[in-house]
Amino acid sequence: MANRTNGNGTKIIPDDLIQTITDFKQTSEGQMINIHGKNYATVAHRLAIFRRNLGARGRIETHILDINKDVVVVKAIISIDNQIIATGMAEEKRAASRINQTSALENAETSAVGRALAMCGITNDNIASAEEVSTAIEQQDKKIQEAITTLKTVSHAGNYQEWLTKNKTFLADLKDKNPLSYNKFVEKFTDVKSQLKSKGVLI
Repeated sequence: MANRTNGNGTKIIPDDLIQTITDFKQTSEGQMINIHGKNYATVAHRLAIFRRNLGARGRIETHILDINKDVVVVKAIISIDNQIIATGMAEEKRAASRINQTSALENAETSAVGRALAMCGITNDNIASAEEVSTAIEQQDKKIQEAITTLKTVSHAGNYQEWLTKNKTFLADLKDKNPLSYNKFVEKFTDVKSQLKSKGVLI
């Protein structure tokens, strides 16, 4: 975009960040990942647009705020021409997934950078990146697997009632917030329940 001048002949330099945001929105078609009916941008796409428009003028710093055997916390700072524009933070628990057991730091850094870029306005309607949402769903699926695993260990009707009581809140929340995963769970639940009936555990 060419520079314009005001009434006094002074040059008006277009806001490069606004141009970056515009570029992102104009090139997002086909780049988004649809998760449960909502479109999410990947960190890679946000980062590519940032670099394409701002080059070396755009700076990304990441800092480890906390790291221990259980959790990693990373902060990302976005600057343009040495002026801080936005920050983003992310926390990853090592036990949350198999990949986090070895790469929690890397995942936290990616999420923090993605959130910082989103705080700059390089996003659609969702601050969270596709990677963040996918991780959250994976963790939720892990809870589903744990629920199914414990259901398979039921040995009598009393155990079954205990299982229902223990998982009642989780299942209600899953049905409300993630109906697709809930429907998949119901399929698995029905199958396991049929197996328990065939074994005489349930009537």
